[in-house]
Amino acid sequence: MSKIELIAEIGVNHNGDLSLAKKLIKMASLAGADYAKFQIFRAQNLATKKSKKAQYQNINLNNNISQYEMLKKYEISKSDIKILNNYCKKYKIKFLASCFDVEDLEVYSSIKNHIVKIPSGEITNLNLIEHAARKFKKLIISTGMSKYSEIAQAIKIATKYGILKKNITLLQCTTDYPASPLEANIYCMEEFKKRFATNIGYSDHTIGTICSIVAVSRGATIIEKHFTLNKNFKGPDHKASMNFQELKDLNQKIKIVRTILGSKKKKLTKKEIKNIKYVRKGIYAKTKIYKGEIFTSDNIIAKRPLSGIPADKLKKIFGKKSKKNFNIDEKIQL
Repeated sequence: MSKIELIAEIGVNHNGDLSLAKKLIKMASLAGADYAKFQIFRAQNLATKKSKKAQYQNINLNNNISQYEMLKKYEISKSDIKILNNYCKKYKIKFLASCFDVEDLEVYSSIKNHIVKIPSGEITNLNLIEHAARKFKKLIISTGMSKYSEIAQAIKIATKYGILKKNITLLQCTTDYPASPLEANIYCMEEFKKRFATNIGYSDHTIGTICSIVAVSRGATIIEKHFTLNKNFKGPDHKASMNFQELKDLNQKIKIVRTILGSKKKKLTKKEIKNIKYVRKGIYAKTKIYKGEIFTSDNIIAKRPLSGIPADKLKKIFGKKSKKNFNIDEKIQL
């Protein structure tokens, strides 16, 4: 089974504070995440100045500012991206970003990363996907709010402009913060693989670990979880995010699940090999058997332990003559 990569989605949980962003990177690394992911955008290119916030943003922020004003606080500059990328290298965790505009791709490409994420809201932004396909070797595409036809359209553009399907990962995602586990719909990941021949993963906006664990068991190669240092921080995503201990716990569970799943090859363990003789059966005398007597179901039986002739040969012995006397429970020898 391929490695399952864990993305700590820092997103905008840095609250516009570079020092907090660094702390999040460090703690994501210590928790065992493979990627520290940020969101790169310019508010003026992402939303109109009068754009209203989504319902979950209003609930989590509890203020009256516009979506534009909210986003403006969370912009990170080109110089900050380079600083954070270097900080990721220091803590041996990979830097990753979602980009929302062609200009954002230009900024992100300055650190010469080979992989970019297309967020759910941009899956119909075909111009963005085209430019991403031209600049990067791998795409991660979140599919929240998407129809199959929209996913197919995005993949068509990505592959047209140079991305191989084996380098695309589609993430099942429910765009709500937090999302209900009852709306996780993890089975559709497998349909992604069947229809589109891509890698599959899960962007988990639910509370807890169960949906991510189920996704791993259904073949997810990437798990993405929002990450914060404090769920009580002000911001749109903190309440739907994992803290350090929860992310660390998820990472450990993913490793356990990966081990549990094993491989498609059926093979005996060392302990199983040792146990064969105790729990499989050999052929024994069911009654006292005399020399010259014919072996039948009335006088021989398969019993533990496996010794001598194994149980699968029982019927082949029926009709043969005994060459000696056998006591009850004595193993049969021909």
